[in-house]
Amino acid sequence: MSLRGRVLGLVEVILRVPPLFVIDEILKIGLGFTELSEHDLSNFGEEEYEKVTATHNNVTTTSIPYDPVVYRFIIISFMRLLLCALGCITAICLFVLSTKHLMVVYMYLMSAGLVFLSYWSNVSTVKLLVSSIEHTNGSFGIAHNIFFLNIPQIVEHKLCFIHILQNYILQTLLSLIFVNIHLGPRYSILQKLLPVSFLATSFLLLVPLPPYLLRHLPILGTILPLALIKFVLFSSFLQIVHSVYSGYTQARNFVSNFGMSALVESEWLRLNVPEVLRTFWMLRLLEHTGIFFFSGYWDIEEQHSPYFRLLKYLMVTGCDTLTAVLGITSIVSYICNYIGKFFQWILLTDDEYDKNFGTVSAIVFYILALQTGLTGLEPEVRFVRLCKNFCLLFTALLHFTHNVVNPLLMSLSASHNPSLRRHLHALLVCCVLVILPVLLMYFLWCTQETSTWLLAVTAFSIEVIVKVFVSLAIYSLFLLDARRETFWEKLDDYIYYIRAFGNTVEFCFGIFLFFNGAWILIFESGSAIRAVMMCIHAYFNIWCDAKAGWSVFMKRRTAVNKIESLPEADREQLRELDDVCAICYQEMQSAKITKCNHFFHGVCLRKWLYVQDRCPLCHEILHGIDTDERRDNTQPLPPAEENNHD
Repeated sequence: MSLRGRVLGLVEVILRVPPLFVIDEILKIGLGFTELSEHDLSNFGEEEYEKVTATHNNVTTTSIPYDPVVYRFIIISFMRLLLCALGCITAICLFVLSTKHLMVVYMYLMSAGLVFLSYWSNVSTVKLLVSSIEHTNGSFGIAHNIFFLNIPQIVEHKLCFIHILQNYILQTLLSLIFVNIHLGPRYSILQKLLPVSFLATSFLLLVPLPPYLLRHLPILGTILPLALIKFVLFSSFLQIVHSVYSGYTQARNFVSNFGMSALVESEWLRLNVPEVLRTFWMLRLLEHTGIFFFSGYWDIEEQHSPYFRLLKYLMVTGCDTLTAVLGITSIVSYICNYIGKFFQWILLTDDEYDKNFGTVSAIVFYILALQTGLTGLEPEVRFVRLCKNFCLLFTALLHFTHNVVNPLLMSLSASHNPSLRRHLHALLVCCVLVILPVLLMYFLWCTQETSTWLLAVTAFSIEVIVKVFVSLAIYSLFLLDARRETFWEKLDDYIYYIRAFGNTVEFCFGIFLFFNGAWILIFESGSAIRAVMMCIHAYFNIWCDAKAGWSVFMKRRTAVNKIESLPEADREQLRELDDVCAICYQEMQSAKITKCNHFFHGVCLRKWLYVQDRCPLCHEILHGIDTDERRDNTQPLPPAEENNHD
């Protein structure tokens, strides 16, 4: 990409960051409910209870007095909630705007901001001048002192003169910017009147006017710019409604043609959401870094170093809202994406599946943040919880790395790949996947107390170690089979037993993690998200795995029974056949004979029976029982039974 394209892309990303800050600030105040904890409503409840109790004991009817404070508080809270929700919706709408419309909105907001900045500067200047006039009992005059070069008065009130000069320069700059960015009509006379309107207050301050007139001068300077801003807003109202409706229609048509997932994916790419979230979180990080230094936290004397306190402060404040959690999730995804590229470089592979490190890590981290209620915790507890979530994410990355290296090991061993370098790199990654969980468990068990979280991390770590050893065992069997000159019939059985052992261990750990999560849900920190995740875990990792394992076991047992019912070929028959197995194309030292008098390896025929019951060559039913049943079903019925059926 060219430099110009990169700069434009960066500008587009930065333009979408302010709406996220708006949403973040709204979430910080808790959608208007933060002040609920600041009001004590316990007395109201107690008084109400006392009134009701007294009424019941005296068998009289007493009405509860109307309390305007409580009702006013409820109305104000509802209005705050409504305004916060409206602010969030507006910010989201700004976020999804196209770059062209977003620039128009920012230009309008900037023009309005310039007008209010001009008004604030004029107000502060007028206040200073009025205070100087009142201090001198009306004898102070700016124009008089300047024209007659009254140096003592100018020196005595130099602060007022400097402030007026600064205001004049500021108003000049604001007028130049406003003239160039406002969205109203650009008539020549209007363009000339706008600077005059901005500078009117500064010029009129030189005129000896009474204080009560000076206080109204800032309003005079904002009449024309504000009128222009309101005109732009009212004249663009229909265009705004039309744009919103056309956007809704386009989105609805897109969903009807391609589906909601396609719309979300296209908008995700158009808005460049991960980059926007990363930029938002980094800017937020810089903001809190400045707060840390300017608030004097760096100079506080504690047992921890200031660097650790800075890191802790940034991590705690970097995940205190949902938008901040999304931002740190994008950072985690970005880092894990490069970790995936690093493993991809080591394994000398270019598989698309290996590039999902960032996506998987982002999903896992965000689910952990929601499941543990990260944003609602106290700062100290939040930091500890964040570190624990990073440990769980680390174990999840180990599992995902194993999912990448396992098929590579199988392909290297099964394809008889002679590249020693690729074998060594894959084995090196397997060693890392064994060493890292062991070091993690050793460190955690030496520094942490026994808890449900520690048991979960330990279970995940042991599970990844077992999966690595299972992969290495199957890899070794395939290598041994490659060195054999004859067909190894027991290979399939050995692989099945090893995988069955690994799947059984994973299933047991799945059940253990389910009960561990149930304990956390009931006795530690229950939440709806945790309950939903437990249901998902129970369905996919326990029920579906058990169902699939049982299905494989039944298919294998059925196939073994069918194979054992077939006769075994002797050496004389194999010598007379002098042919290879039609399934694997290898020589037959032993074989099974089907009903249709075809010869196959017992193992090959068993694998074939996993799929279908017909002969690979002539497509006849292989098993004798099925053949008898078919013969019985196809046998003609007696005349009496035919009449009954008719």
